[in-house]
Amino acid sequence: MYLSLSEWTSRKPTGTQYAKTVAYKASPTVLALGVVSMLTDISSESVAAVLPLYITGALGLSMVAYGFFEGMNQSISAIVRIGAGYAADRSNRPKPIAVAGYGLSMAARIGLLFATGFGGILAVIGTDRIGKGIRTAPRDAMIQEASQPEHLARSFGLHRLLDTVGATLGPLLAFAVMLMLPGDYRMIFVVSLAAAVLGVAVLALLVPNRKLVQRPASGATAAAPDALPIPRIRDMVRGPLGKVLLAAGFLGLLTIGDGFIYLALMEHGKLEPLWFPLLFVGSNLFFLVLAVPMGKLADRTSRAGIFVLGHVALAVAYLCASAGGSLHFVIGALAFLGTFYAATDGVLAALAGQLAPTGATSTAIGTAQTVVAVARLLASTGFGVLWMVAGSTVAMLLAAGLLLALVPVAWRLVLSKGSEPKRALAS
Repeated sequence: MYLSLSEWTSRKPTGTQYAKTVAYKASPTVLALGVVSMLTDISSESVAAVLPLYITGALGLSMVAYGFFEGMNQSISAIVRIGAGYAADRSNRPKPIAVAGYGLSMAARIGLLFATGFGGILAVIGTDRIGKGIRTAPRDAMIQEASQPEHLARSFGLHRLLDTVGATLGPLLAFAVMLMLPGDYRMIFVVSLAAAVLGVAVLALLVPNRKLVQRPASGATAAAPDALPIPRIRDMVRGPLGKVLLAAGFLGLLTIGDGFIYLALMEHGKLEPLWFPLLFVGSNLFFLVLAVPMGKLADRTSRAGIFVLGHVALAVAYLCASAGGSLHFVIGALAFLGTFYAATDGVLAALAGQLAPTGATSTAIGTAQTVVAVARLLASTGFGVLWMVAGSTVAMLLAAGLLLALVPVAWRLVLSKGSEPKRALAS
């Protein structure tokens, strides 16, 4: 089976190989980074849970505008992800870059309190997304550095579990504020800022500032046996990693923003706007339950295979969203959407990090995230146009059909003969 960790081994700096069967032990660094992400997601998701309604309702903008805005959220962060990952590898210390990214998002929360009009909010959210783009790859590289390689996807699953706790609490807080203070978006922004400040504090105080790899000192005449080279970006597209990037990219072209699914459910079910944040909570609860088991399954079987098959769950979520507003279809859409993220989010990061050329972990993860983000920009913008032209039902059915047609292509690409990735052992 492709990328089975029962067959894959790596080398410690001492030159000894990891055992094929190692008991899982959660890293304190992974747990601390999970708490940071939890607090940050409370901050960001409390805002995101009301943003679609704010744009299409309070501001009265069209679905095309929302689709562009949804895609812009992805693309703005994509602009800096590769650069931030490369900078983390180049400096060999990812923590300061991650702190800068989280700090920038915290500053955006302050700006959100004073922004007025669509242009101001777009600028503030854009700043927040740039911060996300800066922090994500260095943070994931720290997770990889602190994790047991035999349980890499499981460690990412643990981090995503804590991350998703925040993503669940954020919309719940937004719902509580809307329930007590209808229409008071400013109070939601205050709660968001408080959580962001706590997240930056935990990162600065509790996460160690470790090197990713050991490299020779400047001016050394000969590299130490375990010294690793400065990464080169062109290595990102060679071999198995290039095939994974290609598959992730064209699957991303059929991955529309979550907000479209929720808006379709609202439209068919004729739900009141008050309940909109709870749709985010529902999908996040399924993600929360499945993140660690899915990572464990990916480690034991095939990370690339689980990543590809996760898109089948996304297609089923589209079908449920297109079918109507009954409770069964609402729960089904949320369940399959949560399953999709559990099978793809942390798994892709683990996969890209493992397949990275030696010394280029952050760059590889950032590249994978950028490919997906740019593809989703195109998907969200195009879907917004399709929704306006053909309606939500036809748009969802077409997206589901095209995605299901692409899954076998991606499967063949990443699991074809000769594409099995193996990290080279140090000589």
